[in-house]
Amino acid sequence: MNGCRLTFLGTGTSQGIPVVGCDCMVCNSPDPHDRRLRASAFVEYGGKNILVDCGPDFRTQMLRAGIKKLDAILLTHAHMDHIGGLDDTRALQWGRGWEPHIWCEQRVLDALKKHFYYAFSDQLYPGVATWHFHIIDDKPFSIDGVEIVPIRVMHGKLPILGFRFGNTAYITDMSSIESSEEEKLKGLDAITVNCVLQVPHHSHFSLPQAVEFAQRIGARESYLTHLSHYLPEHKKMERLLPPHIHPAYDGLTINCGRPEKRCPCNWKRFLDRTRAYLRRNDAPALTWHEPEPGH
Repeated sequence: MNGCRLTFLGTGTSQGIPVVGCDCMVCNSPDPHDRRLRASAFVEYGGKNILVDCGPDFRTQMLRAGIKKLDAILLTHAHMDHIGGLDDTRALQWGRGWEPHIWCEQRVLDALKKHFYYAFSDQLYPGVATWHFHIIDDKPFSIDGVEIVPIRVMHGKLPILGFRFGNTAYITDMSSIESSEEEKLKGLDAITVNCVLQVPHHSHFSLPQAVEFAQRIGARESYLTHLSHYLPEHKKMERLLPPHIHPAYDGLTINCGRPEKRCPCNWKRFLDRTRAYLRRNDAPALTWHEPEPGH
């Protein structure tokens, strides 16, 4: 069960890109690859639909990706850019008979009880989300027989988790990792790792640290996420990075390490739907300018 399909729902840092009130080159970039929602991933593995982190952009991400079913939610830690959208999971249980199952550490659950106190009340407000929690640590666990391997990393002084799904690993918000945990990352097709700046940061990898880590792990392909507007634009980063290390972008799907979707706008689907609409409504034919390959 090594095959894994991972879609980046968001690849931005805690403020996303563009940042509110910012007029920098990255925030003003016309390239859709530079528009980044908060970091989250949708993993299809072992017949399960798994969400890794549920930040404040969850609703937009689910609608944009057309995801209507989740089997599990995994939380790396309890910072708001990774849990802020949990209230919106209630939409998935209305009329669907599914109540969200969440796998997280005890410290994360303790934080959720404070942030979402109304969902843990003895007298629940009608319509509030109903969550079922499964407490994990850094030992492998299973979701209906599908094994997932947690990776213990440090986010500054905070212990958090990354996850390995077969030959694909997803780690965000890391600033350091023990060599014993790196042993869990051998033989990967793909790994995702975070970076926020080109210079050292107190709780995240810098770009040089992320590149060095990716090269040390030696996965066939490596992807960078949790990117900030202090880094270069997407196209510049692609030119700067070594072979087999790539800046991820919102909407990118990788299948066993290989990119599957190259345009966050999904131009082909947009054009196909527009042409079908025009045909149905007997509209005059239009001339379309197709994007260049690799857009």
